[in-house]
Amino acid sequence: MTDLGVTRYNRLTVANCVRILRAPTAFGEFVKNPLALHTWTLDTTPLGSVLDIVKTTGWQGIELRRLDFKRAADAGQPAEAVLDLVKRSALGVSCVGVELGWLWAEGAERARLLAAFDESCRWAKSLGCGTVMSPVDRGEGTVARAVDSVKEVGEIAGRHGVRLALEFNSQCAQINTLRSVREVLASAAHPRVGLLLDTYHLQRSGATPRDLEEVSPAEIAYVQYSDVPKSGLVAGQALDRLPPGQGSVPFAAWFSAFAGKGYTGYCSYEAPNPAAWARDPATVSREALAATRSAAGGSGA
Repeated sequence: MTDLGVTRYNRLTVANCVRILRAPTAFGEFVKNPLALHTWTLDTTPLGSVLDIVKTTGWQGIELRRLDFKRAADAGQPAEAVLDLVKRSALGVSCVGVELGWLWAEGAERARLLAAFDESCRWAKSLGCGTVMSPVDRGEGTVARAVDSVKEVGEIAGRHGVRLALEFNSQCAQINTLRSVREVLASAAHPRVGLLLDTYHLQRSGATPRDLEEVSPAEIAYVQYSDVPKSGLVAGQALDRLPPGQGSVPFAAWFSAFAGKGYTGYCSYEAPNPAAWARDPATVSREALAATRSAAGGSGA
């Protein structure tokens, strides 16, 4: 025995335990990121109830859509009422969505969409949120016009002190891969616009975690996640998203890749699915968080 009453065997055991605790794992790296729930995941539940559920089931933040504000307006409530409701929840706001369609819009519709973009940026700033997001347009257009549009919205975002996370859509006609959206962003080269990486669209577009090797950390603005069904996929449809571990996405590998790029921001669970909407929303929320923690620590699909 030593003076401290610790045998050599125990010293070795303690040392091994310390090494294990310090060893990087996909789960250990990923849980450093705050976790948010996207309101589309509980689409049929009123926003006030969603906020309560998100808070009581253990998420650290909420991702808001522009649709959340529109529904309030349709019910006669101003945007300020939504902002107050979210602020009173004391939840972090991971991101605020903008209205899509600005990438190739022209004329009066373009002016309307840019005004809506400005408004969403203002809402985000009011909520202490540094990120707004937009998917790319569903249709087709010239890359040159897309680049000019990215520069223009980047200037709007910059005036509000926020950054746009631009998401490619695996089911749209043109900008449907990581490579295609990176080409647009590289040409625009605007510091207030970066990549939104969504595991659902990454998986459905055929991307792998190794594809992030050529992505610089500065490019990544935001992360969303959900699983992809192993079978029954329908082209053009994306309302089949699942909790981690129920489909084909290798979550441990993806989360490790995000961590390897130094991403420390929110990871938002966006999983619209009519089957989930028909269930108890608190149960859906609780199960999704547990599935996230489990899948992130596993070895992948």
